[in-house]
Amino acid sequence: MKTRFTILSLIAFCSFSLTAQVATDSVYNPTDSIALKQVEIQKAKEKAAETLSPAQAAAIQKAASLKQKEAEKMKKAAEKQAKALDKEQRKLEKEQKQFAREQKKIASGEKDLIKIKEKINNEKKDLEKLKAKLEKSKRKGKISEIEIEEQNIKISKQQIKIQELQEDLDKTEKKVNKLRS
Repeated sequence: MKTRFTILSLIAFCSFSLTAQVATDSVYNPTDSIALKQVEIQKAKEKAAETLSPAQAAAIQKAASLKQKEAEKMKKAAEKQAKALDKEQRKLEKEQKQFAREQKKIASGEKDLIKIKEKINNEKKDLEKLKAKLEKSKRKGKISEIEIEEQNIKISKQQIKIQELQEDLDKTEKKVNKLRS
């Protein structure tokens, strides 16, 4: 062990003495070996600062991975928000279509109501004409009992038709009122 120490100290002493003597062409520049060593030490420190220790490299890598994870989280959040917006937009479009269908049904129901009311009015007019014709024929006495019965049957059929139309009108009104509410 003593021999190792002496050999190492001898090598260190020789290396110091050799580095202190710098020869240039013909001009001798006296140099201070201590100042040179301090400059070398300072350069070595700067170099060491430039090269990272494993702990520092690990810390930088960890920070980079954290930033990457954070960026991925933000990306996922943005995708989730975009998905939610798309879903909301589809829901609104669906509601608009449903509303348009309901309005169409209401308009169709109201159109049916108008048609049925017109039919009822026309049938009532026809009924009044049949009754008036029967009464006129009775007054004149031109009609027989069989023809009177036939006219009464026609009048009854007309009244039944009016009742059926009235029932259809009531059903359609209920349907339209249900659609409106």
